Amino acid sequence: MNRPEPDRASAPPTLILAGPTGVGKTQLAVDLALRRDLELISADSMQVYRGLEIGTAQPTPAELRGVPMHGCGVLDPDEPFSVKRFLDLCDGWRRRIVERGRRPLYVGGTGLYLRALRWGLFEEPPIDPRLRDRLNDELQREGAVAMHERLARLDPALALKVPAADGVRIVRALEIAEGSGRPLSELQTQWLDPRPRFDRELLVLTCPRERLVERIERRIDAMFAAGWVAEVGRLLEAGRSPELHCFKALGYREIVALLRGEVDEATTRKRIEARTRQFAKRQMTWLRAERDARWIEYDGRSPESALPEIEKLLDARRSLS
Repeated sequence: MNRPEPDRASAPPTLILAGPTGVGKTQLAVDLALRRDLELISADSMQVYRGLEIGTAQPTPAELRGVPMHGCGVLDPDEPFSVKRFLDLCDGWRRRIVERGRRPLYVGGTGLYLRALRWGLFEEPPIDPRLRDRLNDELQREGAVAMHERLARLDPALALKVPAADGVRIVRALEIAEGSGRPLSELQTQWLDPRPRFDRELLVLTCPRERLVERIERRIDAMFAAGWVAEVGRLLEAGRSPELHCFKALGYREIVALLRGEVDEATTRKRIEARTRQFAKRQMTWLRAERDARWIEYDGRSPESALPEIEKLLDARRSLS
């Protein structure tokens, strides 16, 4: 497993605030940071990109209310981003925050990133770059569905988890399976008995499903009102290819279709809402499988109503240290 030395100062623990998209994580994190003198670190795989501020819900200065937040808008849209790079950046931010005498609070909903943050990365075998090039060529010729069928033969357990349209993840899984002779799902079993990378507490914020749906719909309306369509238009006008990884962020490809005149805005909104609800459901499924998670449920109206329960937990941990 790839992890740095654990933090020795363990009182209070480093907080990780997770939950489905739209549940109110950032608002709650800012409230908690103001009370506890914390700095925020984004654990979202898409907020890292510049130029995608609206659609990836990067908090505005007004929303942050003076709270420092790291990890938003630090890469150009065409820069590659991986879990390994995420961990390297996060470890640097966490170290500098602690050196300043403060504590970090991670906020995000990208399941793989959260798991790697807590338990580390499994060691992947070295892969010949020529194999990756060949598989990418085959992806272009044969399509993602055909490549997914091949993955189902080589790594059936992983194929059940990877969508048939996700060419990037399919190629990555195939290059591991073909290059090492071991399926990626087998390598990932190193997570079954892990050691924590540092003292941390995973909190999962939830609310009733009907309230979450309402929050998602309101947020999408607010994004459109804030100029989301224009944001995507600027990316395209700057020559950014819609095939870039960043365009896999929720809603961006639907808006590309809108800008191309393939659908109207009402249809675009409905598609984004449906895709976002499905994504939130997948996030919940992933989070339910996370060990040592503490679930915090509120009514779906005011995320700050969860503050007393979280602060009680923190004070209990401090009294035991």
